[in-house]
Amino acid sequence: MRLEIDPRSLAELAKALASGETSSFALTESALARIDALDSELNSFISIDREAALQDAKTADARIASGDAGPLTGIPIAHKDIFCTRNLRTSCGSRMLDDFIPPYDATVVERLRSAGAVLIGKTNMDEFAMGSSNENSFYGPCKNPWDRKRVPGGSSGGSAAAVAAGLVAAATGTDTGGSIRQPAAFCGITGLKPTYGLVSRLGMIAYASSLDQGGPMARSAEDCALLLEAMAGHDVRDSTSINRPPENYRAQLQQSLEGLRIGIPKEYFGEGLDSSVARIIEDALTEYEAMGATLQEISLPRTALSIPAYYVIAPAEASTNLSRYDGVRYGHRCNSPKDLEDLYTRSREEGFGGEVQRRILVGTYALSSGYYDAYYKKAQQVRRLIAGDFASAFESVDVIAGPTTPGVAFELGSKTSDPTAMYLEDIYTLSVNLAGLPAMSLPAGFSDGLPVGLQLIGQHFDEARLLAAAHQFQQRSDWHRQTPELELPA
Repeated sequence: MRLEIDPRSLAELAKALASGETSSFALTESALARIDALDSELNSFISIDREAALQDAKTADARIASGDAGPLTGIPIAHKDIFCTRNLRTSCGSRMLDDFIPPYDATVVERLRSAGAVLIGKTNMDEFAMGSSNENSFYGPCKNPWDRKRVPGGSSGGSAAAVAAGLVAAATGTDTGGSIRQPAAFCGITGLKPTYGLVSRLGMIAYASSLDQGGPMARSAEDCALLLEAMAGHDVRDSTSINRPPENYRAQLQQSLEGLRIGIPKEYFGEGLDSSVARIIEDALTEYEAMGATLQEISLPRTALSIPAYYVIAPAEASTNLSRYDGVRYGHRCNSPKDLEDLYTRSREEGFGGEVQRRILVGTYALSSGYYDAYYKKAQQVRRLIAGDFASAFESVDVIAGPTTPGVAFELGSKTSDPTAMYLEDIYTLSVNLAGLPAMSLPAGFSDGLPVGLQLIGQHFDEARLLAAAHQFQQRSDWHRQTPELELPA
């Protein structure tokens, strides 16, 4: 039996709740039923908070009845299992934190709770956000709803799959090198990586502290704007949080694109890009011309250097951040250690998966005496040059556009034995994180029945312009409304 996906946007769901057409309790029960029916096949969730979700839904219905409701009140959502959630397991997709129950909420979780959103559960992810396929999870790989033999992307693959399959209308993700945008592209949804510092990192378990950023994942740019309004804002408890006045992103969605200057990096359309993906992106850019935008070829000459720079900087920061998981303070602890060295060694060996161990080793080497200047310092210098390339480009354009990924979602297991091939999946996304810029992926078409994502990159704190450009494209297309055919498991 084919299951239909609720196509309503967050704004439409809020309207239905306000009018009494439905209730938060009914929406939450429906979401839980869909998860029960489908997620044994997709594996998009790690934890479900059934009783608390239904109780929160009742509370939301009472708020709506009293007239004390916001645009997210009563709408079921999910959080990537990297955000700490009070009294609900936060595993980071790792055996190391399999039994970790945080005593507090991450700021993102706290703010969405305050906005009235109902937390259904925590989504699957690559362990400690290290991966591009969601195959590095201790809880097993997540599957792409469009083709269950393929990956949903990573590391926020569980959130992307859950939204694409209609298990929830929206979810949070994190993006260290493309981990919101790449799975959004692979699963045919919209995902936004905000400017570094716009969304608080407090309670978001760290992978690479100078790169990690939380953001929204939903069907449309309008939905992402609504979520970002709740998520963004200064947090005095987070030293990387930027103190800026809040913005009403939804109010700016209709700003004219007439005269918008879109830069097209020639480096994004060269060797390695699938020809079908290239045609789809070119068609989308032609649509922008029809809306009054102008296209201009630009160069980001150090794009290729983003991979080696990222895979020195990120593992180095991970090596430092993950040193705290030693079997003593918290995290997995091995049984019957012989001595302190055995405790450290076996606890980390058993608690961390292969990809996490690989990145810790790379990072520790890059930071070691005699190699710091040759690797980590040099990578930071390259990072500065990459940021300079973007700054130069934005002197003549307003937005940069191109493919989110070189191809469509690849088959499960096809790249697990070749880390380099896996790392190349992020060639168009990594440099954005190195420069701290905002960027988003939106559905632009299909290649052989699989979604293709268009990436838009903006200047610092230019989320409103990106969301408007994406929204107006989505007003003229229906790619973001396409849904996969889902059958009940036999």
